[in-house]
Amino acid sequence: MSELKSNKSIMQELALSQFPKELIERVFENIAEGIMITDRYRRILSINVAFEFVTGFKLEEVQGKKPSILQSGVHDRAFYIDMWKQIGKAGMWQGEIWNRRKTGELYPEWLTILAIKDEAGKITNYCGIFTDLSERKIVEDELEKRALHDSLTEVCNRFAYIERMNALLEVTENKVMPIQHAVIFMDLDRFKQVNDLLGHAIGDQLLVEVSKRVKTLVRNKDILARFGGDEFVITLANIQHPREAAKFAEQVLRVFEAPIKVHDQDVYISTSMGISIYPADGTTTEHLLNRADRAMSFSKDNGRNCYSFYFDELETDSNRVLTLDSELRKAIENMEFTLAYQPKISTENNEIVGIEALVRWNSEKLGFVSPAEFVEHAEESGLIIPLSEMIFELACEGYHQLVSAGYPNVPIAVNVSSIHFQQQSFLDSVQKILERNNASAQSFEIEVTERTVMNSAQETVSKLVKLRQLGFKLSIDDFGTGYSSLSYLVRFPLDVLKIDRSFIQHICSLDDKQAIVDAIIQMAHRLQMKVVAEGVETSQQVDLLKSMGCDYIQGYYYSKPLPMEELIDFIQFWEVEHQGRI
Repeated sequence: MSELKSNKSIMQELALSQFPKELIERVFENIAEGIMITDRYRRILSINVAFEFVTGFKLEEVQGKKPSILQSGVHDRAFYIDMWKQIGKAGMWQGEIWNRRKTGELYPEWLTILAIKDEAGKITNYCGIFTDLSERKIVEDELEKRALHDSLTEVCNRFAYIERMNALLEVTENKVMPIQHAVIFMDLDRFKQVNDLLGHAIGDQLLVEVSKRVKTLVRNKDILARFGGDEFVITLANIQHPREAAKFAEQVLRVFEAPIKVHDQDVYISTSMGISIYPADGTTTEHLLNRADRAMSFSKDNGRNCYSFYFDELETDSNRVLTLDSELRKAIENMEFTLAYQPKISTENNEIVGIEALVRWNSEKLGFVSPAEFVEHAEESGLIIPLSEMIFELACEGYHQLVSAGYPNVPIAVNVSSIHFQQQSFLDSVQKILERNNASAQSFEIEVTERTVMNSAQETVSKLVKLRQLGFKLSIDDFGTGYSSLSYLVRFPLDVLKIDRSFIQHICSLDDKQAIVDAIIQMAHRLQMKVVAEGVETSQQVDLLKSMGCDYIQGYYYSKPLPMEELIDFIQFWEVEHQGRI
C-alpha cells in the first residue's frame, strides 16, 4: 500500500503545468462523469465524488483494489482481454459496458480508459472516465416502447405489427417445408355508439379490456396489435390447418359473451372478424391485411358477431362498392329513387292510422339495391343528407297523391338519418321542403333511432321540441336494439315508440322476447306514448300483441310496402272490407 497516494498528490502528478492545481482539483471533484485513477498495476488510487454517487462505493472501499470489483458478469473474459489489448496498442479504449453498483444492481455506462505515460513513454497510471447511461436507457426504452406499442392497450401498434409481420414472412419464405399463418382482422360492433352514448373515457376502458381478453388467447409466437380505433389484428403464426384460425375466432366470440364492467355498468360488446391465410390468400403483409379486412366487412354485412374467411368473390364485392358509389351519386342527382309505403293498423278498431315511407332504388346498372346497402354507404360517404332531403321531397309528393285520392288524414312517417338530424341546418332544410311543396308538418311523422336521440341529450331535446312545435309527430324507431336510457327517454317529447322486428319475430316461441315486448308496451303507455310493433307476419303474433295492449301493428301480415298507386287501392279495399272510413 506504500504506492497509494492521496487525491492531491495524484492530481499534482497528472496536472498540466499550464493550469493551477486548484483548478484541476476543482474539476476533478465537480465533474459529472465518474473518474477512477489506478497505478500502472491497475490498482485503484483515487476516485471522484461522481464515481461514489454512481457506484455507491467510497474511496476507502475501493482503494488498492482492481476495477474488476465493478464487473457485472455480463461480459466474458475475452471482452476484457480485447479491451486491454487495445489500450496497450492505442493507449485508449472506449465503449458501452455493464458494471455493478455496490447494491448489486447492474447498470450501463459509457467508459473511456486512458493510459497515462511519462516523458519516457512508460505507463504510470490508467484513468477511467464514465457516464451512467441508466436514465438514458430508460428513456430510450420508453421511446422505443411508445414507438412500437399502442399507448392505451399496450399491445403492438400498426407500425410494430407491420414490422414483425414482414420479418415473419421473410423468415417463412426461406423455409423448405410449407408454413401457414392466419391473419385475423377484428372490428368491434357498434363501438361508435358506445363512444357516443357512454363517452370516450368508457370507450377507452372498453378497448383496454378487449385487448386483455384477447391476450389470454394468443400464444407467445403470435402477434396482437391494435391497428387503430376499435380495430385489432392478430397473426396466428405457423398453424397446421385453417381450422385453427376458425377455432381461435370462436374463442374470441365466446370471450365477449360475458359483459365488460365499466364503472359498475355492464357493457356488452361483440366483434366481427375476417380471416386470411398465408400463402393461399397472399404472400405479403399488405395483401393479407387487405383480404382479412374485406372478409371482416363481409361478416359485418351478414349480421355481425361472427367471422368469415376471405374468398375470391369478395374481390367482386369490392368492385361493387366502387360502382355503388358512382351510381349512387348519379341517382341522387337524377332523382332515381322511389318510395314504397307500408300501412300501420290500429288494434283497437282496425283503422289505418298511418303509413311509413320506405326508400327504394332500382339502378339501371346494379339492378335492385337493398336500402340496407345504399343507405349505409350514403352515411359513410356523406351522401345521406341530399338523399334524406330527396326522401322528404318524395314524401311530400306522396302526401299530395293521398289528398287527391281523398285521404288527407293519413300521416306519413319518414325515417331520418342520425347524421342528417345532427346537422345544424336540419330544421331549416325540412321547413323549406315543406314550404316548397305546400305541405303541412301535421301530415308527417318523423322517425328517429335510439342512436340519434342518445347522441347529445340537450341539443336533441331542443330539436325535438321545435319539431313538435312545427306540428310533426315524433317516434323512436328500432327501440330495444341500442343502448336504451329510460332517463333520457322521459325527457324527449315523443309520440310513438316502435318495437324492433327482432323482438317481434320470436314473441310466440321465446318467453324472454315476449317478456321484453310486454315490458316495453307497459313502459311506453306509462310515458303516454303509443306503441307500434313492426315486422308482424302471423296471426298468432297479432293476437298476442293485441292481448298485450300494443296500439298499432305494421308488417307483412297486413301488407308489404306498396307504391302509392297500389297503397291507395289497398286503403280503398280496406275501407270496404272493414266498413269504415279513416
